[in-house]
Amino acid sequence: MATCPECDAEVEVDETDVELGDDVTCPECGQTLVISNMEPVELDFAPEDDEDEDDDEEEVDEDELDEDEDEEDGADWEEE
Repeated sequence: MATCPECDAEVEVDETDVELGDDVTCPECGQTLVISNMEPVELDFAPEDDEDEDDDEEEVDEDELDEDEDEEDGADWEEE
């Protein structure tokens, strides 16, 4: 058994089936946790998903594309 750092609930962890760094979810609060120690088993907050960072990168890329298109549109005006 380990304790959730968010809500202090008991989280059952099968020590034979997990490894250091594995993710588990608290059954009480739903917090995603990571196994930070094996003997005794301890849980810590999992790092934020990379998906959030990917979304931010995609937004930047779209902004850059808009700027590139604006530059191309400006080039058309100069040619005429």
